[in-house]
Amino acid sequence: MSDVTRILSSIEQGNPAAAERLLPLVYEELRKLAASKLAQEKPGQTLQATALVHDAYLRLVDVEKAQHWDSRGHFFAAAAEAMRRILVESARKKGRVKHGGEQQRVDFEQVAQFAVSPRMDLVELDEALTRFAEIEPQKAELVKLRYFAGFSIDEAADLLGISRTTAKRHWVYARAWLLAELSNAEAAEK
Repeated sequence: MSDVTRILSSIEQGNPAAAERLLPLVYEELRKLAASKLAQEKPGQTLQATALVHDAYLRLVDVEKAQHWDSRGHFFAAAAEAMRRILVESARKKGRVKHGGEQQRVDFEQVAQFAVSPRMDLVELDEALTRFAEIEPQKAELVKLRYFAGFSIDEAADLLGISRTTAKRHWVYARAWLLAELSNAEAAEK
C-alpha cells in the first residue's frame, strides 16, 4: 500500500491531520493536471491552476464528508472529476448576464490569436459528456481522465484497470461520439 493510499484511508476514517500529510505528496501532480486543463480553456480564464488545485483538494478531503478511496488511481480520478465540476461551474457562472454573459474580455495582443483559434465551449462539452456517461460510463471516465486530468492513454488505462489497446479504442470512439454530438448541437443552434 502506497503512502498516498494509507493517508487516504486515514482521511476516510476522519483523521484531520492526514489531510495535511496528503497535500505535499499529491500537490505537484495535481498542479500539473490543473495547469494542463486551464491551458485548454478559452482565453480570458481567470481561474488559476493553484486555485483550481486548492478548490478540488478541499472537495476531495473534506473530513466532514469522508469519502472512500480505494487507491491512488481512484483519488486522481476523483480529482479529475472535481476539477471538471469546478471548471464547468466557473464557465456557467461566467455565462450568466450578471457576470458579463456572452461578452468576452480580450487583450489587444490576443485579438489575432483569438480569431484564429476559438476554443471549445466547456459547458457544451460537459453536457455532451454527461449524456455520453449515461450510455458509456467507462469511456466517459476515460475522457475525463484524459481531457480534464491530462493523463496519457497509458496512465488512464492503468487508472481504469483496462488494457492500453482497449483504452485507445475507447478514446477513438469517445472522441468521435463527442465530436458528432457537439457538431449536432452547433448545427441545431444555427
